[in-house]
Amino acid sequence: MVQYLNNNSGFAAWNANRNQNTKKTTLGGFLWWFIIFMAVWWAIGIMFGKNANVTQMDASAIVETDVSAVPVGEISSTTITANVQGLRISNIDLRDFPANANSADTVKLLSGENAYAEIGVSGVGTTAPAADTVWKQDGGVYTWRNADGVVFNRTLTATDYVITVNDEIKNTSKKDFSFAPYARIRRDGDKTSSAGVYTGFVVNANNDVEHDDWRAIAKKPQAYTTTNGFAGFVDQYWETVADIDAPDQTIRAQKYGDAYMAEITARPVNVAANETINIKTYLYAGPRDSSVLKSASQTIPGIDKTVDYGWFWFLAMPMLWLINMINSIVMNYGVAIIIMTILLRLALWPLTRKSYTSMAAMQKMQPEMQRIQKLYANDKARMQMEIMKLYQTHKTSPMSGCLPMLIQIPIFFALYKALLISVQMRSAHFLWISDLAVMDPYFILPILMGASMWLQQRLQSGATKSADKNDVAAQTQRAMRWMPIIFTVMFAWMPAGLVLYWTMSNLFGIAQMYIIKRNMDK
Repeated sequence: MVQYLNNNSGFAAWNANRNQNTKKTTLGGFLWWFIIFMAVWWAIGIMFGKNANVTQMDASAIVETDVSAVPVGEISSTTITANVQGLRISNIDLRDFPANANSADTVKLLSGENAYAEIGVSGVGTTAPAADTVWKQDGGVYTWRNADGVVFNRTLTATDYVITVNDEIKNTSKKDFSFAPYARIRRDGDKTSSAGVYTGFVVNANNDVEHDDWRAIAKKPQAYTTTNGFAGFVDQYWETVADIDAPDQTIRAQKYGDAYMAEITARPVNVAANETINIKTYLYAGPRDSSVLKSASQTIPGIDKTVDYGWFWFLAMPMLWLINMINSIVMNYGVAIIIMTILLRLALWPLTRKSYTSMAAMQKMQPEMQRIQKLYANDKARMQMEIMKLYQTHKTSPMSGCLPMLIQIPIFFALYKALLISVQMRSAHFLWISDLAVMDPYFILPILMGASMWLQQRLQSGATKSADKNDVAAQTQRAMRWMPIIFTVMFAWMPAGLVLYWTMSNLFGIAQMYIIKRNMDK
């Protein structure tokens, strides 16, 4: 990313001409570039995100309900197994996903002591089943009857990662009653959220998906009104979302003590005397995988939009698709990243060749440029004019060497996002690395990346050196010598898959430079 900002680049020379008399220390120059990089990183993170500013609601304490007397049943599909305890669903076991790379246990959602999804109705003018209600079970049907003669029949079915709760309400009395459907999800906050990935509350209100992170909910409870929608919580790789098939909903999210609650309440439904109605509620508990969510969107419309691909989504999505496609052939995500890196660098070959050619021309220009700088040291306007003529003579420009760097910036952030949200990358093995989605435990890849970056920088800088210690270009070159070390430290804690990409990109760039220089020499 920084290899073009050396003493032989057009940008450095152009910067030197503007600031020849400005005295800067090597440390100052380095800090300036480092601050710029971190500022850009921070700004893009801010620009990627959006935090809804919605109506604030008053928080009220949750009345804890003792459900120990309620029998615990089980529901399962080919991909999940979950506990059913009256109105509550919890301990959702994702069969296809190990807890970590070296564990035989599987991922469990809503598995804490007070974590659950509760789906039910609130009675208006009569009673309805509560969390501690003991139902009568007959096969797969749960039945409960209140004192007014209203019969509640509940059936649960699981298809892939979607649990469907069907509540049949049969009013056998001579009075009309109303029931308001509700669904709430309670869980702890995620204390291990990854930078650059939205975790926390997610809501689909009026066909607009919004995110609020844990701190935003803790600071200010959120409330939404919508004709229809869904709500729940998302982690880096998983999400639990509830959707009531009923109109006119109010959706809330707030923090109670150490717990977070997302709640959906729909408009009351009238059940006339001797009438029967059905209310369906859907609960998704599974991976944040685009193909899985697309399938689930047939039941819960819009859930496939809950994955945030960042500002460069138009790059992140095809890159993730490409990695998965290559992996389906080579059966290893590390190898897939290497192949994708080579394909990307081949696609950028024309621009890279132009950049290297321009850098070679700039190296040839250095003696003449230094002569112009000394000759017109007291006449800045004439110096600029002569340097522009020199650029025209050599048919190059000061910014031509920066093109590959500028293009790699969005690719870098897009790939970073793609690797962070890729469930498939989680626990993916490659050589000594057991999980490409987390840092290299032995720091081998970051060291290789730093070494390849230093070698690439060394080859590009050439042998041209400036004797003038006040030359800003020379100061920049000396400062850039520290960049491989700084980047090694920064990348040491980044996902190993991303470091693998950057390392392979550097190695390919070195080979590419050798080929281009050999052809130019011929």
